[in-house]
Amino acid sequence: MKKFRPTSPGQRQTTSVHYRKLLTASEPNKSLTSGVKRAVGRNGAGRVTVRHKGGGHKRLYREVDFKYDKRGIPARLETIEYDPNRSGFIGLICYSDGERRYTLLPQALEVGHEVMVDEKAPLKPGNRLPLTKIPVGAFVYNIEVQPMGGAKLVRSAGTFAQVLSNDAGYTSLRLPSSEVRKVHENCWASIGAVSNEENKLINLGKAGRSRWLGIRPTVRGSAMNPVDHPHGGGEGRQGIGLRRGPKTSWGKQAYGVCTRRAKKYSNVFIVSRRKSKKRK
Repeated sequence: MKKFRPTSPGQRQTTSVHYRKLLTASEPNKSLTSGVKRAVGRNGAGRVTVRHKGGGHKRLYREVDFKYDKRGIPARLETIEYDPNRSGFIGLICYSDGERRYTLLPQALEVGHEVMVDEKAPLKPGNRLPLTKIPVGAFVYNIEVQPMGGAKLVRSAGTFAQVLSNDAGYTSLRLPSSEVRKVHENCWASIGAVSNEENKLINLGKAGRSRWLGIRPTVRGSAMNPVDHPHGGGEGRQGIGLRRGPKTSWGKQAYGVCTRRAKKYSNVFIVSRRKSKKRK
């Protein structure tokens, strides 16, 4: 991690990843980039559906390959790059036929290393195989939910899932949330853990850096008026009153309530639910 001299209150607390030691390119491959209009928490009608999003620096979108449809062709890692649209590092790989693509990188992969997407690929970080070919105990990321559906699970910095068992056409995985879930054995996954594991240690240092990232302020409900939040109003600091527990802005129970649909299609694939933190 990189620390800064305390030349200002913001710099005093700031910690950042030492990108110069980890990255090998400062500019992305132009042919694999495009402009993108960010939703910033709005739906198609322009109404806010996710609060505390908006603004932020303009971003160039890197077209990262999550389909991995070039199979059996070895590729070599050319660069390690930063992507403002995700927490893990991405890398530019060049296949032996000359095509270049961006891919989400695992830890311990360096420039010059080879990666391959194949059923008979060796068990090395970055290589991609079907779950049925991956031994029990291995760490994986970039996991498909449906065969040939593209990588959907475990894509954040430093995360990985662990293969627990292969049985009856399904593979049991322990996800980063501690949930144990069954995935079809013909789904593909990459070996290793996602790069940039130090991302969780970043301290933004000041409110301005949150705004640069497109994160707007979060205001306490107790600081609002009664018309805006159930916790609002009162002279001075007030409690939440004679309520069963904390409420959301819309009067729903805030903590300790399951928000998952009772008949969600994927319930049958969940072996063990994630362990939530116990409130003191």
